[in-house]
Amino acid sequence: MPLNPVVAAILEQAAAAGAPPLSDGTPAEGRAMYQAMNAANVKVDMAQVEDLNAGGVPVRVYRSSLADNRPCLMYFHGGGWVIGDLETHDNVCRHFAKEADCTVIAVDYRLAPEHPFPAPVDDCYNATCWVQANAASLKINPQKMAVAGDSAGGHLSAVVSLRARDENGPQLVHQLLIYPVTDAAMDTVSYTDNAEGYMLTRDSMRWFWDHFAAEEHRSDPLASPLRAESVAGTPPATVITAEFDPLRDEGEAYGKRLQDAGVPVHIKRYDGMVHGFVHMLDALEDGRDAMLLGAARLREAFGHQ
Repeated sequence: MPLNPVVAAILEQAAAAGAPPLSDGTPAEGRAMYQAMNAANVKVDMAQVEDLNAGGVPVRVYRSSLADNRPCLMYFHGGGWVIGDLETHDNVCRHFAKEADCTVIAVDYRLAPEHPFPAPVDDCYNATCWVQANAASLKINPQKMAVAGDSAGGHLSAVVSLRARDENGPQLVHQLLIYPVTDAAMDTVSYTDNAEGYMLTRDSMRWFWDHFAAEEHRSDPLASPLRAESVAGTPPATVITAEFDPLRDEGEAYGKRLQDAGVPVHIKRYDGMVHGFVHMLDALEDGRDAMLLGAARLREAFGHQ
């Protein structure tokens, strides 16, 4: 399928701006650029938004309702473990809180290269465990907790699910993986076909990996969950991918591994889309559709009627 015309126009506009490639800059420059890209996103009203400390890990709590015993979605932001933060994903978290009818807790995990692997993984897992342990004071139902994230956040969702299984952690009811990073090899067909020109580039992913994890750590299943010995026993999953995305094939391969291991999975590829399209849900119908698909799957997992 050809590139979506709205996406094509966005890419042309970005190219005309003449900004240097992410891979040519510093992490600080990348963070400033990413924040600027998302500054104008529409903010959905919430009943309450507050920043808390989850046992040493900063989190932001989005409450679409102040009722007790609410389902909870732990959200891990994207940005290659390097450039994202709570602000860059504020709109996405608000949308999921509203559409999935749940409390969303976004984790402000430590970023690489200042805090490389496994620091982001540890922060996300520890925050999830803290939320479960403090569910009553947070007005959370500890039996209705799920994880979600986009890109690097999809990776973090997958590995938090693996750790929860292996370490007798929270009993998660769903893992929503939005164009997730699942392997450090960068050798798939989609990495070749979509190496440049479609928002996320192969050079940018190499830059992210070089900041995030030393070569000797990249085969660790907590860095590359596609290499886990087994993915059986992890929560039911939704895997969302984009046609023109270097990460497409590894995301779908992880979904297939989950299926083969007996995990209930829904895999949806959005043709004509690029990496990051869910972030552009204000401008892209498919971005909103993908968010609503994820929200519907979460509602089902939470037992909403």
